[in-house]
Amino acid sequence: MDYKQLMVSWIEEGTLNIPQLLLTNYHTLGLNESEFVLLLHIYGQIEKGNSFPTPEDLSEHMSISAEYCSSILRKLIQQQFLTIDEGSSPDGILFEKYSLAPLWEKLADFVIQTSKMKQMQKSMEEEADIYSIFEQEFGRPLSPLECETLSMWLDQDEHNSTIIKAALREAVISGKLNFRYIDRILFEWKKNGVKTIEDARSQSQKFRPHQKPQTQNDAAAPKRKSVPFYNWLEQ
Repeated sequence: MDYKQLMVSWIEEGTLNIPQLLLTNYHTLGLNESEFVLLLHIYGQIEKGNSFPTPEDLSEHMSISAEYCSSILRKLIQQQFLTIDEGSSPDGILFEKYSLAPLWEKLADFVIQTSKMKQMQKSMEEEADIYSIFEQEFGRPLSPLECETLSMWLDQDEHNSTIIKAALREAVISGKLNFRYIDRILFEWKKNGVKTIEDARSQSQKFRPHQKPQTQNDAAAPKRKSVPFYNWLEQ
């Protein structure tokens, strides 16, 4: 046996690159195993230059008859996993060919939808988390009006949860833990284009140097134990 020639034959047969997303999600797209394998054989034939394999060509490499292969092909076309397009040769001869573009579009739609669902789930988790954080800081359940205000910050004013948490921390540090004060912080931040923690840090550093200095009466008052200043913006 000429092993070198055998290796050359294997190499010339080529390889088929199957997207991992398709391999792991074909069932979710609505394909069963027979339909999936048939599409792979069509893909393989197209890669080898045969853009319109017959049911006999395809069934030859499968454990199904040509008749059953034809019925699956019709179903795949009806369900828009496959189309038959028209092509032309350089000399103007028209011919038919299979296109897997609908399959790739369905896979792309699946990826986009999955990404949106994950983002939505993340947003819902963050929203639930922010309600919990507010209740922990206030030491009580939020009132219906406070819940509505928090919802308006998220949905109507389009503040992200990170900025709302930052405003809450700013209110805690200032000793003014109330929704009116937090709303004012968010209003000022939005007016000044604050959208990230870095923006909030910069805004806070501009504000704190102008806080009211200690008066003479304050200096004469009994000294309290010094408490280290906790700058949450540095976290």
